[in-house]
Amino acid sequence: MMYLKESNLSFLGLLIVVCFSSCVNNLPEISATLISEQTPNDTDDPAIWINKSNSEESLVFGTDKDEINGGIYAFNLDGEIVKSKSITGLSYPNNVDIAYDFRLNDSTKTDILIFTEREKNQIRLFSIPDMKPLDNGGFSVFEDETDFQNRRPMGIALYSQPISNEIFAIVSRKIGPLKNYLYQYQLVSDSLGVRTKLVRTFGDFSGKKEIEAIAVDNELGFVYYSDEMHCIRKYYADPRQGDEELGCFGSENFKRDIEGISIAKYENDTGFLIVSDQQAHSFSIFDRKTNTFIKQINLGTTETDGCEVTTVPLGNIFSTGLFVSMNDDKTFYFHDLNLLNLKSE
Repeated sequence: MMYLKESNLSFLGLLIVVCFSSCVNNLPEISATLISEQTPNDTDDPAIWINKSNSEESLVFGTDKDEINGGIYAFNLDGEIVKSKSITGLSYPNNVDIAYDFRLNDSTKTDILIFTEREKNQIRLFSIPDMKPLDNGGFSVFEDETDFQNRRPMGIALYSQPISNEIFAIVSRKIGPLKNYLYQYQLVSDSLGVRTKLVRTFGDFSGKKEIEAIAVDNELGFVYYSDEMHCIRKYYADPRQGDEELGCFGSENFKRDIEGISIAKYENDTGFLIVSDQQAHSFSIFDRKTNTFIKQINLGTTETDGCEVTTVPLGNIFSTGLFVSMNDDKTFYFHDLNLLNLKSE
């Protein structure tokens, strides 16, 4: 048996760390179609709003985290910040999502943008594209929690029920219990304005790190969320279908933190889950129907938190759809969806 001196062991350990850091992602890089302007603080999560009247005027909204001057920045499809559509002066906006045709009253519908404002223990709701607040300053979340730390929201996703047209917000938090980590609120609009109604608490947690990223498959009726050092968890999105866990998968396909989740949807309910493998600086691809692992891809981003995708063509630049992912240099990477080579799988 060969023994190594302590100094040699230290050098070997350093060599392994250096090699692993540089070699962990040896996948060929798929270069971004374009990179957005920088935000002032700390990017985290994007959402794509499709302008149904003119797809080339669609917008990407991205969170920028800061306790005093956080923001939701709007970007056009050239990656330029649109100041008139951006919201600033926020207290640590974390995750963001979008839904369409929310009914304000019998005659008025609007698209909506929702995001978590972590340090105020609330979620915010705005109309798109006029960017008017619909929440009278914010909706409190996790109100039954007596521990302040357990009320700080992180992830959020909207579920639009295809038949009833009801819209629900599913919210996660920075710290939470091993059971009922997520809260689901229905967005209700009446003569008094918009309000939230708690309809259920659900969702297991491993206790290993935290739960942030959430994504909803409206058409198939599932919600996925990242139990960050454990697995991707799957439940029914409609609270009337029950709270049983339908899956806990992907643990072997990530280096450490399982982060942002997006769902690329194609005809006949086919498609893919695209999930950020944060410390590997890559993305893991899973089949939408079976949730089986397919491959990993490198899109050039590092330490990616949130990501979003649409298969809707958005003008000449993104003629096959758009994939947006956060990078740790305060930018978002925009990829023409065809570059990800998903449909060949």
